[in-house]
Amino acid sequence: MTEEETLAALADPTRRRILDELAALGEASATALAAPLPVSRQAVVQHLAVLERAGLVSGRRQGREVRFSVRSEALTSTASWLTRLAERWDGRLAAIKRLAEGGAEASAEAAAPTADEVSEKKDVDDEADVENMS
Repeated sequence: MTEEETLAALADPTRRRILDELAALGEASATALAAPLPVSRQAVVQHLAVLERAGLVSGRRQGREVRFSVRSEALTSTASWLTRLAERWDGRLAAIKRLAEGGAEASAEAAAPTADEVSEKKDVDDEADVENMS
């Protein structure tokens, strides 16, 4: 599973609510999950299929029912990515704060591009060079 698949699955508010319900219950059938939701059982089954493909839930057959549970390990890489993103923004916001408070060093730091920004600019410049050659 990639972060993109995980985030795409979590983009839907109904799927997030299903995941929250499963986390609270530990394990539940689609019928039990549909009860508090404003959607049909069949819609819940479709949402569970998306969550299962993204690796966020797993289902196991118990008699005639399929019981679903959260696979928390699937969230680990996405949580790590979000943590790195938050740290990057925290650093930028701290630099802006120092700049706003009048620090000369903060001004230079805030103006200096990050390594990612330099790499992105180089990629854009390289693409422009290729287009100009055409």
